[in-house]
Amino acid sequence: MDLSEILSTFASVDDPVTRADLLMDFAKRFTGIPERIAVRPYPQENLVPGCESEAYAFAEPNPDGTLKLYFGVENPQGLSAKGLAVILDEALSGKPRSELSTLNPELVYQIFGRSLSMGKGKGLMGMVNSVRALALG
Repeated sequence: MDLSEILSTFASVDDPVTRADLLMDFAKRFTGIPERIAVRPYPQENLVPGCESEAYAFAEPNPDGTLKLYFGVENPQGLSAKGLAVILDEALSGKPRSELSTLNPELVYQIFGRSLSMGKGKGLMGMVNSVRALALG
């Protein structure tokens, strides 16, 4: 599913419980970072700034010059970060770097809604900004 389809799906969901269930479906698919990419403790330069769930972002170049995205979320309760990690990976891995480098961090509010706490919003937008930085990389 591409990012516009995911955003459209979330835009069609007004009920907070249904939105949370949808996010949980994504979070359940979270797999973490393969050891061939990075091992714990993860490098501090890959730490997502401001993320309360201690998320890390990595990218592996594909032969065509695009990136495969990987995320680690060290907080076992970090379901929002895990859900966003799956969304970003599934929707953006293999897309042109130019597309990744121009992502708007506001997409976090399109997915999670405007009721996010300031801290959680900052961390989730930090994940998007980390993808942008990896694309520019």
